[in-house]
Amino acid sequence: MTSSFVYDQRLGIKLPEFDDIWENQSKYTQEAILSEWENIRGMIPDRIKDLEIEINQKQEQLNIEENFELSCRLNSDIAELASIINDLWIWYRTQNHVSMKVHH
Repeated sequence: MTSSFVYDQRLGIKLPEFDDIWENQSKYTQEAILSEWENIRGMIPDRIKDLEIEINQKQEQLNIEENFELSCRLNSDIAELASIINDLWIWYRTQNHVSMKVHH
């Protein structure tokens, strides 16, 4: 199996991309993938913090916005940022599942 990490524009991090199933990989390859993923995974909380700051800024704008169309756009932007945060938390938790497979 070949693995690479491909930058995901929406999430702002690299995500693993596999050509084969995990179990077909040697332990050495699995450990190398996990090591790289752990480095990427360590950046996720900072990425979430940046997105939360952006949400707060947009909420402040929304609080004073009087134009309905702009308010709708701000609401949509906030919802998308919240969705990204949710997806990042899912990826953050993914490591636990994968590393358990390696140790068994």
